[in-house]
Amino acid sequence: MTPASDPGTATSLPIGSDADLAWVRHQVRQFAADLGFGLVQQTKIVTAASELARNTLIHGGGGKAVITPMTKGATWGLRLSFVDTGPGIRDVELAMTDGYTTGGGLGLGLSGSRRLVDELTIDTRPGEGTAVTLVAWAAGVPTARPGSA
Repeated sequence: MTPASDPGTATSLPIGSDADLAWVRHQVRQFAADLGFGLVQQTKIVTAASELARNTLIHGGGGKAVITPMTKGATWGLRLSFVDTGPGIRDVELAMTDGYTTGGGLGLGLSGSRRLVDELTIDTRPGEGTAVTLVAWAAGVPTARPGSA
C-alpha cells in the first residue's frame, strides 16, 4: 500500500525554500496519480498547489503543506492545506479578485487556484497567519490503486 492509498493519513511537507516548492509539486502529482486522477486533473491540482505553496513561501514567510487522501464512496480525492504564520490576508474578498496582487505578479494565484479545484477555503487572521485548503476529487471511472487486488 502506498501512502496515497490510505485515506485520512496526512503527509506534512515543509515550505521554506524554492527546493521545497518543487518537492511539494512532485508529491502532489504523485499522490494524484496514485489515486487515479487523470493527467488533466493532475495538472490542475499541481498548478493550484504550486500557486498556493509559492504564496505560503513569499507572502507567509514559509510554512507547510499538508496532503490528505480522502474517499467519498468509490471516488478518491485529495485535501491540500497550505499553512503559514505570516501576516495574514487583510481582505480575503479583494485577494480573491482576478488581477489583485501584493507581490507584483499577475494576481491570479488565489482566484485561479479556486477555479482549478472543487473547493477552496481560506482561514486567515491578520498578524497570525493563513491556512488555504483545497479539495479535488478524481473524476470519471476510478482506476485500480497500486497494491490493490
